[in-house]
Amino acid sequence: MTIAPLDSKRRALGKGLDSLLPRVQAPVAATADTEGGKPREIPLDQIDRNPFQTRSQVNEEQLTELAASIVANGVVQPILVRPQASGRFQLIAGERRWRASHLAGKTTIPAILRQVSDEQAMEITIVENLQRADLNPMEQARAFERLSREFHMTQEQMATRTGKDRASVANFLRLLRLPGTVQAKVESGDLSFGHARTLLAFEHAEDIEKAVQRVIGLSLSVRQTETYVQGLLHPENAKKKEAKPEPPVDPNVRAVQERLQRSLGLKVSIEDHKGRGKVIIEYAKLEDFDALLEQLARD
Repeated sequence: MTIAPLDSKRRALGKGLDSLLPRVQAPVAATADTEGGKPREIPLDQIDRNPFQTRSQVNEEQLTELAASIVANGVVQPILVRPQASGRFQLIAGERRWRASHLAGKTTIPAILRQVSDEQAMEITIVENLQRADLNPMEQARAFERLSREFHMTQEQMATRTGKDRASVANFLRLLRLPGTVQAKVESGDLSFGHARTLLAFEHAEDIEKAVQRVIGLSLSVRQTETYVQGLLHPENAKKKEAKPEPPVDPNVRAVQERLQRSLGLKVSIEDHKGRGKVIIEYAKLEDFDALLEQLARD
């Protein structure tokens, strides 16, 4: 197994986290290790889990793959920890690497020490998680809500800090309006973010829950869900869009249409209105069009 080089997005993530980590003067015992942000090897059993972690689910298969990569290549990116008064360390960022190192049988892990407050540690954890791509929609929604509630950030500030656009932040926060049972289905993957956002068009929880049963029961796509929801909200528009029966085609026109299709090898439609109309020839690729031109010119 090989490790792909860190791309620009990964470097941007690291840089973004570094901006959240002020260079506060560390205690004398830890100054040598924290100065310049140089990593040091820290025993895994001396690191405690981050109490501010917002991630509620971890993909065990991906964690196993990461552990296999660590066995082959080591930990490529150091984790972030802060020293505790007890002499132990508390994880700030990098829980997956920390857990995968345990699975890989490692005894130590490269770590960068930072002196940060509880508030700073919580903010760093939330932002680091939001900058990852594998959080489920509800985890992201709750993380944004914590930034708003506990750090009084505006949607614009949250978007800037996490690299997302403001509309996305607003859409994630709206998911928290869903009933708890529906949020659970989004979190489990039974409903996608697109499904959930569409269902928010309903005002009442019972309408949302009823629609969810149909969406899941019929395995509706997001587009089908949008049509279904709009049909319930605006039945008058749905009736207008109902397909009108096609008018009968004159047998003579149909015969000519079929004759042209056989001759040209392309789909042909003839629209005739009392002797006036048009002939529509459809082609799927340029080669068909070129062949059509040659045949028409030759004939």
